[in-house]
Formats: sequence, C-alpha cells, structure tokens
Amino acid sequence: MLNETIPLKGRLQISLNGTVVREIDNLVVDTGAGWVAERIGGQNATQSITNMGIGTGTAVAAAGDTGITTAQTQALATTTVDGAAKTVVFSATFPGAGAGNSAAVTEAGLLTGDATPILVARTVFNVVNKDEDDEMTITWTITISGT
Repeated sequence: MLNETIPLKGRLQISLNGTVVREIDNLVVDTGAGWVAERIGGQNATQSITNMGIGTGTAVAAAGDTGITTAQTQALATTTVDGAAKTVVFSATFPGAGAGNSAAVTEAGLLTGDATPILVARTVFNVVNKDEDDEMTITWTITISGT
C-alpha cells in the first residue's frame, strides 16, 4: 500500500504602516488539515479561506486548536495561487480606525468564511503593539510540498 504525506507549511510576514516587524512560521492545525483533505476529496467545495483574524491570546499554537484564543478582529483576505511555486498567499489589512482599534497582538489565524468558521492555521508570536491609527498587514504564505 502506498502511503504519502503532503506537508503544508505556512509563514507569516507582519507589517505595521508598511514596515515588516515580524516573520514567523505557523502551525496548520488538525481542523485545517482535515479541511484540506475534504477539499482534495471534493467535499465542502464551497468553503474557502476568506478571513484572517488577529488576537491577544498567548497560548502556544497546538494541533488541536479550533479558533483564535482571544480574537480581536477579522479582515477579509485576498488570495493569490501560484501552482508552479506550490503556494497560496493570503493578505489582509487591519486598518487603524481610531479609538478602540489598538491591541497588543500576539496571535493570528486563517479561517474559512462560513457561518461557523474553520480554523485552518494559527500562530502565536512576540507582541506587536498596534496603536489605534496603525495599519497592520499580514501576508500569509502556505506552501504545499510533495517531498
């Protein structure tokens, strides 16, 4: 019996006001790996990763995570697929919108845009202080490797 694994690897780049402040690897969680398997098998074809969330939780990212620990806000993510490079790049901007939009951001997640979102990937990182007028952009690259 042939048994193969398709590794999924993610990496985030976090910018504040156009300046890169963090680059970190992420964890594709169990629900995310299951979501990928369902998509390959033709199930749940309408579910797409459309959202990115940020939060202030500090619990270490674990395979069993099903959401962002302490969610602050979500943004719609744009998607670019490069089949030759075996990458999918998601990008979302969290704008500075004045009062109440500041946070000590320590976690981020990729989510489907369904009524009950599925967490596909999550990462925890050293604090990035987002003030109320700061624009935070996260570029999240998922690489699929056959080796």
